[in-house]
Amino acid sequence: MTQNIHPTAYIAEQAVLGQNITVGPFAVIEDNVQIGDNCKIGAHAVVMPYTKMGSDNELHPHAVLGGLPQDTSFKAETVSWLEIGDNNVFREGFTAHRASEENGCTRIGSHCFFMNNSHVAHDCQIGNHTIFANNVAIGGFVQVDDRVFMGGSVVAHQFCRIGSFAIVQGTTGLNKDVIPFCLIAGYPAKHYRLNTIGLKRSGITGDRYKVISMAFRRLRNNESIDDLENTEEISYLKEWLAVKSNRGLHGFMELKQK
Repeated sequence: MTQNIHPTAYIAEQAVLGQNITVGPFAVIEDNVQIGDNCKIGAHAVVMPYTKMGSDNELHPHAVLGGLPQDTSFKAETVSWLEIGDNNVFREGFTAHRASEENGCTRIGSHCFFMNNSHVAHDCQIGNHTIFANNVAIGGFVQVDDRVFMGGSVVAHQFCRIGSFAIVQGTTGLNKDVIPFCLIAGYPAKHYRLNTIGLKRSGITGDRYKVISMAFRRLRNNESIDDLENTEEISYLKEWLAVKSNRGLHGFMELKQK
């Protein structure tokens, strides 16, 4: 087993580390932690109990994974988890808390990028290829799907859902759900057009893009999308809209289609 562990780092006896792990000065890895191959744990970073991490993750200095939920009813003896996929980057000061319920799990997918001082609260579910800019903070039980971009200092109320390919403008406050594929901004927050650039970068162009555009014209006008072609994106949108919302949906501004 190849490992590069600084002599000032603390590794608990029951921590399980994979191969080719780097652990920086004064980092702490506690009991009941699993860290996959090729992970890098920065100086003064802390990985707390009941955290499972896949391979090729980077934890930068002073980041903390698996902290206790910020829930006044939580009992410290509760066994709950933080599970993390592969190839994520957690920048300085990032925090993620384990779940608030017995055997519950806060989940973060793979290929995500979390910038300085961003925060994932207890019981959240984060998809793949998602980016949180500096100081983003989401409350408990928030769901963020794949390829979402959250701008700087965005905050989301507990139980909100943010659909795939959404982009949320910096400093926006979310207290309702964000429909997939849209750009959302304003005070109060409203959807105002499709995330055209993000969709095109992901190869969603041509007829695939046109049917999404049609769907959002209909949604804006409170019309059904049931008869639209079931492309991968429209099938996902229909499934997403069929789930009962705990918060309701943010409203629409005029959608300026290109």
